[in-house]
Amino acid sequence: MLKTLTFRGGIHPDDCKENTKNDKIIEITPSKIMVYPVLQHIGAPCKPIVKVGDEVFKGQKIADSDAFVSAPVHSSVSGTVTAIEKRRHPNGSLVESIVIENDNLYRLSPDIYKRDDLDKLTKEEKLKIIREAGIVGLGGAAFPTHIKLNPNKKIDYVIVNGAECEPYLTSDHRVMLETPYNVVEGLKLILEITGAKEGIIAIEENKPDAIEVMKNAVKNEKNISVKVLKTKYPQGSEKHIIYAVCKREVPSGGLPADAGVIVDNVDTCTAVYFALTMRQPVMSRVVTVSGGSIDTPRNFRVAVGTDFKHVIDNAGGFIGDVGKVIMGGPMMGIAQFDLSVPTVKATSSILAFDKSELHEKDVSPCIRCGECVKKCPMRLMPLYLNIYSSDMDLDMCEKYNITDCIECGVCSYLCQSNQNPLQKIKRAKAAVIARRKNK
Repeated sequence: MLKTLTFRGGIHPDDCKENTKNDKIIEITPSKIMVYPVLQHIGAPCKPIVKVGDEVFKGQKIADSDAFVSAPVHSSVSGTVTAIEKRRHPNGSLVESIVIENDNLYRLSPDIYKRDDLDKLTKEEKLKIIREAGIVGLGGAAFPTHIKLNPNKKIDYVIVNGAECEPYLTSDHRVMLETPYNVVEGLKLILEITGAKEGIIAIEENKPDAIEVMKNAVKNEKNISVKVLKTKYPQGSEKHIIYAVCKREVPSGGLPADAGVIVDNVDTCTAVYFALTMRQPVMSRVVTVSGGSIDTPRNFRVAVGTDFKHVIDNAGGFIGDVGKVIMGGPMMGIAQFDLSVPTVKATSSILAFDKSELHEKDVSPCIRCGECVKKCPMRLMPLYLNIYSSDMDLDMCEKYNITDCIECGVCSYLCQSNQNPLQKIKRAKAAVIARRKNK
């Protein structure tokens, strides 16, 4: 029997996964007008390498950058570039974007679906292919994968993050159930690139079917295993999953590689597999569409660039009195005010909630209950961070280790005074990081 591993802190919200976890992934057609922001990753934005009027093909690279931390963007359809202009990004900002009118022919770029002899490729050549495929962390962080897989540290373990601890989200669950071979083969390629001795697929215990499927998929692999994690939020956080699986701690201000570990999402492993076996870039991803205001919750494979409204319409559209639409999970997601925004590489889900589900209450003074301190998974003191962040007292924020906050939202979820500490902490944390860079 597999050992169940856990960590201190965290919460147990209702997972709300019943509506989508048993339905197979459905591929939907892209929208007529496709929009590709040149920034879909952590790092420097890309620059368009096409111009208005150009004809483009499915899989063609349309934006790139010379910066070290960056990842190119590819068209997921064939058609004509009709505009290059600032458009609203799901993160709320205006980002330079390439607008393509879909011709519905899906003519393929000659640069993709090439077969390489992987045994003859060097590590550097494999990393270049991954980079050219535009692969980033598809769990939501969107850090360029070719950089993550090439740290200047010795790597002992590669963990495939199948925790999917956010409520409502089931896209990773379905990927493990429907395409376990792709996940495992991607992991094997990552092990070869990093030189890690062991691969571990970590799954929360509330996914017994995925655990069984993945155990069967790795039964003949000598250096790959499945480990079961306690169902707890935020179990899928990199630092917590590393501790749960390996009993190693990532140092304050450090990266997983500092603990000898790399963590990749299940869909990221799949993307690595397709990139290295057939030069396929990231053109789509699996998106959970759910919430009380969605008529028919589903998991869709969605072409990057497809607008949110088109995706929601494929789920039957809205029902009830829509109060909020979120990209990502309800704990860490970003509220939307414009449904014409495009699906990007980091779009793990689109959730729509009825006003009756939001339970919004008036804000009152902090009652010093201490729940946020007791349950903070990073062992911080959100009570005080909330105060100092409200005043933008960056010196005190640094003293209370604000940059160690993983922005999980546990403090806001628990706050009996509805203070929403996370929003203020995120703003102050960004200011602290910016100040450090400018010193």
